[in-house]
Amino acid sequence: MNTSLREVLDIDRTIHEPARLAIIAILWVVESADFLYLLNATDLTRGNLSSHLNKLEEVGYVQIKKTFVGKVPRTVCCITTAGTAAFEGYRSQMRDFLAE
Repeated sequence: MNTSLREVLDIDRTIHEPARLAIIAILWVVESADFLYLLNATDLTRGNLSSHLNKLEEVGYVQIKKTFVGKVPRTVCCITTAGTAAFEGYRSQMRDFLAE
């Protein structure tokens, strides 16, 4: 098997899933984003976005903070150090694979 193909098969599948890739890419360039911002930016349903955020939180790539603004709930997400490292590793793997 080709080395580059073997490397792409070892890619981080948590990030590689398209919806999670979109979420992590957005969070990589902003300090934080609230749920509504991510909802609009990704065009996912509320349930789908929530599910993908939970998966990213479970593996430690995203931190989710739930607060209230007055009586209105607010969910704010930010990428963690582990998430940044994972995304940068993913980008590097994909860049190397596509360059060959």
